[in-house]
Amino acid sequence: MTWDCLIVGGGPAGLTAATYLGRFRRRVIVVDAGESRAKWIPVSHNCPGFPDGIAGGDLLERLRQQALLGNVDLIADTVTALRREGVEFVASASVPIRARAVLIATGIVDTLPPIPDVTNMIESGALRLCPICDAYEVIDRRIAVIGPADQAARKAVFLRTYSRDVTLLVTEPITDLDPAAGELLHGADVTVEECLPDSVRAEAHGVLVSLPGGRTLSFDTIYPAMGCTMRSKLAIDVGAAFDESGNLVVDSHQRTGIAGLYAAGDVVDEINQIAVAFGHAAIAAVDIHSYLATTE
Repeated sequence: MTWDCLIVGGGPAGLTAATYLGRFRRRVIVVDAGESRAKWIPVSHNCPGFPDGIAGGDLLERLRQQALLGNVDLIADTVTALRREGVEFVASASVPIRARAVLIATGIVDTLPPIPDVTNMIESGALRLCPICDAYEVIDRRIAVIGPADQAARKAVFLRTYSRDVTLLVTEPITDLDPAAGELLHGADVTVEECLPDSVRAEAHGVLVSLPGGRTLSFDTIYPAMGCTMRSKLAIDVGAAFDESGNLVVDSHQRTGIAGLYAAGDVVDEINQIAVAFGHAAIAAVDIHSYLATTE
C-alpha cells in the first residue's frame, strides 16, 4: 500500500505530527528506531503541562498512546535510505515503505565525553545536556561546562544566570583561546581550566575532573558543549538543502525544497526544546494534510 505520510522518528515531533495527521484521518506510519534524545531526560520540569515534571520515557509513552488513538501505525524499525519515485517516496527499512509525503523527525545525537557510566550520570543529574531545559534545577550549585572554548563559552556564560560558581573546562590549550571568547568569559567571571575529555568521572554526589599537573576539581553537575551530529542524511540524499552544521533548511511551514518532504524538531536549526518540537509538528502536519489534498 501507499501511505499518506511516513514519519521517520518517534520522538516528540514525530509522534505529535502523527497524532495530528491521524485525527485528520490520514493513513500514517511512524518508523521509530528507539533513539529519541528525549528518552535521556530523567525528569523534565520544562515541558508545558507537567508542573510536577515528567520523565522523558513517560512522555514518549504518552505521546505514543495518543497517536494510536488516531489509528496511526507505529513500528520499531530503522529507515536506512530514502528515494523519490515519481511523486512518491520509497523508504528502505525491513520492508520498503511507500508514501506520498515524508516528515523527517530524526533529531540529533549529542557528542559526549568518553565517560564509562554516562547513562547513570545523566539519570542522577551529574551530567546534563540542556541548560535551557534544566539549569533552573542547579541554581547556586557548582557547575562545569566541558568542550572546545568556541562551543562552550556561551553556554558557560548562560549558566552564570544560575550560579556564581561556573567553570569552563576547555579541551584545548588555554593559550589557543580566542581573544573574544576570553574577554567574554572574563567579563562574566567564569573560571577557565584546561582538561582532557576523558578526565571526567562520577563521584558519590557529582563529578570529579582531573586536570594537568595532578589537580582535581569537584562539581555538582557538568554540561558537555562538544557539538552534535545531525540525523539529516535521509533528507539530504533526496536533495533537501542543509546548512553548514547539517541542519535541514525549511520554510515557515516546515517544508524542505522537495515537494512532499518536511522536517521538524531538532534536525531543523532551532533551539532544541520539546515545546519547539510540538510547534514544528503541528505546523508540519497541517501543511502535509493540505499538500495531500492538493495531490489526490
